[in-house]
Amino acid sequence: MPMTSPTPRGALAGLSLCMLLASLGTSIANVGLPQMAETFAAPFAAVQWVVLSYLLAITAVLVSVGRLGDRLGHRRLLLTGVMLFAVACVLCSAAPSLGMLVAARALQGFGAAIMLAMTMALVAATVPKAQTGRVMGLLGTLSAVGTGLGPAIGGALIVASGWRALFLIMLPLAALAWVLVHRTLADSNPQTSAAGRSSVFAALHDRALGAGLGMSTLVAAVMMTTLVAGPFYLSHGLGLDPAQMGLTMAVGPCITALAGMPAGRLTDRCGSYATTLGGLLCMLAGCLVLALMPLGITGYIGALVILTLGYAQFQAANNPAVMSHVSADRRGVIAGWLNLSRNLGLIIGAWALGAVFAWSTGDIHSALPIAVGHGLRMTFWVASGLVALALLLAFTRRVKTLQASTAP
Repeated sequence: MPMTSPTPRGALAGLSLCMLLASLGTSIANVGLPQMAETFAAPFAAVQWVVLSYLLAITAVLVSVGRLGDRLGHRRLLLTGVMLFAVACVLCSAAPSLGMLVAARALQGFGAAIMLAMTMALVAATVPKAQTGRVMGLLGTLSAVGTGLGPAIGGALIVASGWRALFLIMLPLAALAWVLVHRTLADSNPQTSAAGRSSVFAALHDRALGAGLGMSTLVAAVMMTTLVAGPFYLSHGLGLDPAQMGLTMAVGPCITALAGMPAGRLTDRCGSYATTLGGLLCMLAGCLVLALMPLGITGYIGALVILTLGYAQFQAANNPAVMSHVSADRRGVIAGWLNLSRNLGLIIGAWALGAVFAWSTGDIHSALPIAVGHGLRMTFWVASGLVALALLLAFTRRVKTLQASTAP
C-alpha cells in the first residue's frame, strides 16, 4: 500500500533515480553504435536512429504527458513511466533487428519523458518551498552525472559483455526506482479535463513563464554547441587524440555535477532573479572568451569551466522560478513545457549552431587548424547573442513578476 504522505528522503531518492535513469538513457547507447552497426550490418546513418528515436520520443510527448499527469495523478503516471522504461530496456537488449531496436528505444524515450516531467512536477509537492532550489540543483547534478557517466560505463560494458548489456544495466536501477516511488510518494489528486485545458491556455498566456521557458531553450542551445563544435575543434584544431578529447569533454559534466548543489543553495539564499542573472552573465563571459581569444587546450578548458559554472547556476535558479508559483493543477503540464524547452534548445543547438560552425569552417576533413579555430569563434559569437537574448528575457520576467505582485 502506498503511503498517505510523502517521506522526503525516500521520495527524493526515488525522484533522483528517475532523473538519473532518463539522463543515462540519453548517453549510454552512443558508445555502442559501431558494434550495433556491425551486428545488424547497417550503415552509420541508420544506426544513428538508436539515439535519435529516444530524443525525438522525449521531445514529442513531454507536454502531453505533463498534462496527462495533471489529470490522472503525478505519482500514478510516474510509476507507469518507470515500468515502460524497464520493459523497453528488456526489449532493447533482446532486439533481433535494427528496426526493433529503434522502436524499443522510442518506447524507452516515452518512459523517460514521463519520468522527466513527473519528477519535476512532484518536487514541488515533496519538499518545502525554501528547499526547492537545492533540490533542483541536486536533480541538475544527477542529470549531468547520468549524461557524463553514460559513455564511460557503456565503454566498460561493451568490452565485458557487448552492446546489449548497455540496456540490461539499467533494468535493476529502474526496478529500484519503481519500488522507491511506490513506497514513499503519496498519491496526488487528479484534476478534471477542463482544468487541464485551462492550465495549458494559462501557460501559453503567462509572459513571465514564457520568458523562463525561452531562456531555457536559448541556454540549452548554447550548451549543445560545446558538444557539436567542441569535438571537431579539439581533434582537428588542437590535434588531440580520442582519449585526450574524451577527458577534455568530461570537464563540462563534471563541473555541472560539482556545482549543482552549491548553486541550488545560492538560489535559496539570494533569490532566483539575482542568481539567474549571475548565471547568464557567467555564461556570456565564457562565450566571449571562446569568441575573442586564440585558444589552446588550457584556454579552452578555462572558458568551458566559466561557461559550465554559469549554466549550472542558471539551471538551479530558473527551474525553481518556473515551477515555484505553479498551482497543483498545472505542475505536470508546466514541467512538461520546461523539459520540452530544454530539448528544443538541444535540437536547435545541434542544427543551427552546428550549421554556423560548418559554414564558418568549410570542409572539416581538409580544413586547417586555423580555419577550425575561426569556425569555433564565429559559432560562439552567435552563442553570445543567444545568451544576451536570454538576459533580456530575464529582465522581462522580472518586470512582469513585479507588475503581478503590485497589481490590486
